[in-house]
Amino acid sequence: MEQNILTVTQVNQYLKAKLDGDRILSAVAVRGEISNYKCYPSGHHYFSLKDGEGALRCVLFRSSAQRLRFRPENGMKVIARGRVTVFPRDGQYQLYTDGLIPDGVGELYVAFEQLKAKLQQEGLFDPAHKRPLPPYPERIALITSAAGAAVHDMLRILRARWPVAEVLLLPVRVQGQQAPAELAGALRYANRHRLADLIIIGRGGGSMEDLWAFNDERLAREIYRSELPVISAVGHEPDVTISDFVADLRAATPSNAAELAAPDRRELMAQMDHQATRMRRAMAARLERERKRLDRCAASRVLTDPLASIRDKRVLLDWQQSRLASHMSAALQACRGALGAQAAALDALSPLKVLGRGYSLARDEEGKVISSVRQVCAGQPISLRLSDGTLDCTVMGVQEEDTPDRPPARRTR
Repeated sequence: MEQNILTVTQVNQYLKAKLDGDRILSAVAVRGEISNYKCYPSGHHYFSLKDGEGALRCVLFRSSAQRLRFRPENGMKVIARGRVTVFPRDGQYQLYTDGLIPDGVGELYVAFEQLKAKLQQEGLFDPAHKRPLPPYPERIALITSAAGAAVHDMLRILRARWPVAEVLLLPVRVQGQQAPAELAGALRYANRHRLADLIIIGRGGGSMEDLWAFNDERLAREIYRSELPVISAVGHEPDVTISDFVADLRAATPSNAAELAAPDRRELMAQMDHQATRMRRAMAARLERERKRLDRCAASRVLTDPLASIRDKRVLLDWQQSRLASHMSAALQACRGALGAQAAALDALSPLKVLGRGYSLARDEEGKVISSVRQVCAGQPISLRLSDGTLDCTVMGVQEEDTPDRPPARRTR
């Protein structure tokens, strides 16, 4: 029997037809771990799914990849849905993937965690970037759905708490594919035209899919760039979105956002009443203190008897004058006594006293005192000072007394 000989292309086409006709392989779900993941500029994704014993080549075309809400990564466990067929040119079979879902956790949860980690690493959640809310806003912009219950709750609370504020509504879709672009556009518009002092962006509760517009990266970056303070009010207390992390303040609910955005006028009125009461009490206490002080001043001696102080000073002046005179008299008397003692001592040492006792003082022609016979000679004129006058004399002769320590002087006649 003649053997049927096929070309390579025929074999590949045959295998492709077989695989395409297989009911199980035409719509199969494969669980495995991603490896060798690559994304080409064309937008197509190529990777392998492996388990403990084998590997399967996979391709995810751009049209299908655009529907992914998370970014595939090596090592991620996923469930890939698609069809197994042969690529005739290479003769290799592979899984043409239509969709990927994380194995064990939801696709939206993985996408949320990935975007959260990315934006946090870039610093979009940094507390230092968050702006303070104005304490008394004049205009408040609401970016939300005009048909939802959330906007009515916020308007009701704002009217009750802070009716002086002007509230502007920027209606947008808060769910669906167009919602992120509309939310981001409304935020840009409010900033460009400075429509308000404060922005509240949010919606009522719902599933994670319903709230997914507030996990959009474009909206998160627009909130980060906003020059106006932004309050994120999405869903209920347990609901957390990317917008909550980026916004300047997160509110548990839209109603809570309205409470955080505006002060309560009733609380302010109560505070003002309390302050007014404290002011009145403080003024009354001050007036009472000043009144008592005035009474003390009015009863003081300086006002009741103005001359009393002058009289007191006059008495003090007389007393000081008396003390001064007494001290001066005592000091003068002491000086007189000292002067008398010094005069007596000086008088005792006076040469006139000596002269008064019969002594005289001899001087030569130059007025020098003659204390020795050796200072004069016969015929020399001298003067003698007595107690009552002076005698002009001429030395008739010199007679010197002999002493053991002095030789005799020459005598001249």
